[in-house]
Amino acid sequence: MRFDADVIVVGGGVMGSAAAWAATRQGLSVLLLERFEAGHTRGASHGATRNFNTAYATDDHLDLVLEARGLWDELQEASGRVLLDLVGLVNHGFDPSLRTTAEALRRRGIAHSFLHPAAAAERWAGMRFRTEVLLVPDAGRVRAADALAAFRDVATARGAQFRYSTAVRDVVTDAGTALVVTDAGEFRGRYGVVTVGAWSEKLLSARIGLPRLVVTQEQPAHFAPRAGEFSWPSFNHTPDPGEPGDAYWYSPVYGMLTPGEGVKAGWHGTGPVTDPDARTYRPDPVQLAALQRYAREWLPGVDADSAVPISCTYTSTDTADFVLARSGAWAVGAGFSGQGFKFAPAVGRTLLDVARGEPAPPRFSPALVAR
Repeated sequence: MRFDADVIVVGGGVMGSAAAWAATRQGLSVLLLERFEAGHTRGASHGATRNFNTAYATDDHLDLVLEARGLWDELQEASGRVLLDLVGLVNHGFDPSLRTTAEALRRRGIAHSFLHPAAAAERWAGMRFRTEVLLVPDAGRVRAADALAAFRDVATARGAQFRYSTAVRDVVTDAGTALVVTDAGEFRGRYGVVTVGAWSEKLLSARIGLPRLVVTQEQPAHFAPRAGEFSWPSFNHTPDPGEPGDAYWYSPVYGMLTPGEGVKAGWHGTGPVTDPDARTYRPDPVQLAALQRYAREWLPGVDADSAVPISCTYTSTDTADFVLARSGAWAVGAGFSGQGFKFAPAVGRTLLDVARGEPAPPRFSPALVAR
């Protein structure tokens, strides 16, 4: 039987690109097929930055994010690009789990500390704080666009083929191998990895029974920093359900400085449910107005009226746990629920192992029923 590559990867966003890179690290040949052009803005992987947050309380998440940290460092060295800006990350607001998270970090030897809100406000004058702050200094942001390019450049330098503008119509397990049907013909690999984000249900549901996935159009914004010397950590901020002043919040808020674009802030997972092929790319005006109100009240270092909306997708599971599971010859990565980018190099390695029959952590490995 003729194979076009050892590994066929369907989807050229961050997870597919990471899987391709992971395969080349092990000396395997790779063919990656992506429906859209390189650098497109229709999915969840575009944009300049993402939070790099290591403040997780569960062992499964900590295992992945710590592995990812080492792999990000390896990719930085191999690509010659700076991919992590370790400006620190702060978690604050009404979050009863912060002490549990801090204990999990202590057990893993991850540096962290709690700051009084006044001390935090003095250190980061562009932000307001009402509660104690959990600071993780060895965290910050990932340079997302540079990361995508780094995965591709290093993988292709090792022989991987990235084919863009190649729509995949079907993925099949045929005689124990991964078969892909496209308008340009069929391709076969010994193993397959499919990670197509918001299009997971559309591409896979005829062949594979997936957990429920909800696609939403998310709408963060960039805010222009005011004149002055401000230091900006990345941040997660949780509302207080007992505080009337927080009643307008849609969800916790995440954010970070995006150099050259401003301070990015957004509600988490509250956008309208959407068809990824029929998006409006327009922000909901009520949610945007609420986000601007948040900026006025909590980010005094930005001009709240300067908001420039951004559009991306979340593909979320009911539990917010990822899907890293196998069906036939295919490893499926899906449902990253707006928190996956930081884990990408470790997810890529995991998906490659899953494709070859190794188990993922049970938290991330629901049973997928072949149809």
